[in-house]
Amino acid sequence: GQTGLSVAFDMPTLMGYDSDDATALGEVGHCGVAIDSADDMVGLFNAIPLEEVSVSMTINGPAVILFAFFLVAAEEQGVDWLSLQGTLQNDILKEYIAQKEWIFPPEPHLRLIVDMVDFCRTDVPQWNTISISGYHIREAGANAMQELAFTLADGFAYVEACRRAGMRIEDFAPRFSFFFDAHLDFFEEIAKFRAARRIWAHWMRDRYEARDERSMKLRFHTQTAGVSLTAQQPDLNVVRTAVEALAAVLGGTQSLHTNALDEVYALPTERAAEIALRTQQVLAEETGVADTIDPLGGSWFVEHLTDRMESRILEILGHVDRIGDGSMLDGVLQGIEEGWFQGAIADSAYEFEKAVTAGERVIVGVNRYVKDDEDALEILRIPAEVETQQRARLAAVRARRDEAAVARALAGITETARGEGDLMGPIVEAARVRATEGEIVDAMKEVFGGYREPPRV
Repeated sequence: GQTGLSVAFDMPTLMGYDSDDATALGEVGHCGVAIDSADDMVGLFNAIPLEEVSVSMTINGPAVILFAFFLVAAEEQGVDWLSLQGTLQNDILKEYIAQKEWIFPPEPHLRLIVDMVDFCRTDVPQWNTISISGYHIREAGANAMQELAFTLADGFAYVEACRRAGMRIEDFAPRFSFFFDAHLDFFEEIAKFRAARRIWAHWMRDRYEARDERSMKLRFHTQTAGVSLTAQQPDLNVVRTAVEALAAVLGGTQSLHTNALDEVYALPTERAAEIALRTQQVLAEETGVADTIDPLGGSWFVEHLTDRMESRILEILGHVDRIGDGSMLDGVLQGIEEGWFQGAIADSAYEFEKAVTAGERVIVGVNRYVKDDEDALEILRIPAEVETQQRARLAAVRARRDEAAVARALAGITETARGEGDLMGPIVEAARVRATEGEIVDAMKEVFGGYREPPRV
């Protein structure tokens, strides 16, 4: 297989702002790389042959724009899009449910996702078009059952959105993937992963009439739980991460991200990142845990937990289906609008914190085995020059591009947004002429508007 490479973006990029926007001040480069135009993507992959790597991009609200920048970078390397492999997170529903990084209202975002899925079906056929993410749902405070149920509901909603657009299920479902959290309740997490595969396969076959086995496979990536890490006694985070990673492997994950011990503070230092990597390598090379498929299958305890997890998930999915009058897509959208998902997560997070405060749930170093004198941890700090340099690069792009071509491309995006045409083509053309992310976002905002979550009582 190909070498894998993951790219995380900074907060302005995640929210659709250019680095020289006033809103971006002080945030450029702090939680990932800043990408303002196709020039930045070309530079990012300058020494990386894109036909030889599989690239995963953690981006949602402006996902199609960053993907267009990536396609231009491949094009300018001389790489055929047909050979490109990778994954785009591109999961906007969980943003409204948990992570809150959106740009437009839900329906325009769904239109962009469906357009991108249809585009990749023919133009970039090896690309995983959506990574349906439970990770951020869990990190926001959901429990294991909520994480799995809400994630599967989102997945089925995307299936229905693509089918409503006229696509056959076998045209897109094999390119959907999932992204889960691995938390500290060891056996519960293993049961969660096993139940996820079971439910997805059954629903895709029985409800959505998939016939290709690839459409029924739940392929998933796992990241250890960032929310389980503690600022107190941070060396213990290595232990937590190792246990979580082991649960993910025993649960059948296809790929894995192990968090660094200092990520509770900042982006990891090189030393902390290396320890996280070595944790995976010890599991893969020294333990033998990845040599057997479903090694805990048949255990009465794991099978019982899996059955119980599946039963509870089906109850929650049934509720979403009912509020959508038999449509998971309509049920998810209605649940978001009514705040049902958000309220359930808030309640779960509150119950967890109450248990920690009362000492009913032990967190070592926080509410038991506490140390008063801890050594200061050396953390990574991003220098202010990063923002200055990025703004200078953006100014240089604006100075040398063909402004008339940019204006035409942006007008084409707005015109297409007003109708029902495919938006991917105009967005890729705007990327080619070096329109910026913020400019492309604004071109669509003229039609789609922005989105503010309704207040919750």
